[in-house]
Amino acid sequence: MAFCSGIPHLSHKLAHSFPVPNPLTTSFPFRPTLPPHRFLTRRHSSDGFTWDDVLRISQPEALPDDPSDLKGYSNKIKICNRGLEMQSEFHPFVIEDQIVGYIHYGFAENLRSYRDVFTFPPERSNSGRGQINLHSSLGSAENRTRAVADVVKSLGEEVIPGIRNELYPVTSTFGAPIYFSLERAAAPYFGIKAYGVQMNGYVEKDGKKFLWVGKRSQRKSTYPGMLDHLVAGGLPHGVACGDNVVKECEEEAGIPRSISKGAVPVGAVSYADIDGYRYKRDVLFCYDLKLPENFMPKNQDGEVESFKLIPVTHVANIIRRTHLYKPNCSLVVIDFLFRHGYISPECFGYLDLLQSLRSGSCS
Repeated sequence: MAFCSGIPHLSHKLAHSFPVPNPLTTSFPFRPTLPPHRFLTRRHSSDGFTWDDVLRISQPEALPDDPSDLKGYSNKIKICNRGLEMQSEFHPFVIEDQIVGYIHYGFAENLRSYRDVFTFPPERSNSGRGQINLHSSLGSAENRTRAVADVVKSLGEEVIPGIRNELYPVTSTFGAPIYFSLERAAAPYFGIKAYGVQMNGYVEKDGKKFLWVGKRSQRKSTYPGMLDHLVAGGLPHGVACGDNVVKECEEEAGIPRSISKGAVPVGAVSYADIDGYRYKRDVLFCYDLKLPENFMPKNQDGEVESFKLIPVTHVANIIRRTHLYKPNCSLVVIDFLFRHGYISPECFGYLDLLQSLRSGSCS
């Protein structure tokens, strides 16, 4: 049912049918719960929170707010699209006359000593229009990949933190020729377009829909302990989207191929985020997978701490009211809410919100 038509409050029994722990929750540590004001506006998981906290703030009666107000959703999308007024501070990164990325002036200074790898505009061109290229001697994708990898390794964690030894393809648009492959952690420093897959795993019971929600491991280098999808992952070099979904399903949630092959591609969301020297231009391919009622996810790769099955209407409250979700996951959940009728055209700002889900270049 669409929010703007009024969300029917779940019965007291159903709304409180997820005690901690319960049969529809995988293992998680017990920690003291936090008062609501501690996580309504926090954007990073600097303090811990428990599923008890999540469930409490997700209840319709937890806050006297209006479910048809779309501002909470809009704010999450804005978080993923910061700093676009700073685009003039970036050089275009050009290969074979195609713009493949953007490099901040400041970060470019780290590359100037590698004259056999990068070429730079004259100093007088430092106006935002001068482009950075790879050296003409690097004529093949293999040579480019090797040369840039050596630079990234030389710069090290102090300049490019979180190196994962995972390669992303560098291209002008999705499906276009690949110019070279780049370390995943370096992608935003070169402003290349990165692609990923994110899957909504949901269950239908008694005419109501529930979403499986993951809680990221505290050991994750990015957004530790925050809420996430059941399955998500970057799209590495040489892996098709559908194959990547199947792989991530097994690694992140223990979903066998017999079930994961039923994942349905349902579109994409995009965003462009500038944070200091980092320019993230991401496109996320969205998938839906309807799961059996009795399925219990089990993480295999240590990246997820636990899972919880939560009514979709309550997940919507979490997105609107808090910053507990990893930011880009909010976009994919909001897209799910649109497609499954939880946000209707009667909501003020409906079209603006819908359009903002693709604020980045979807190409």
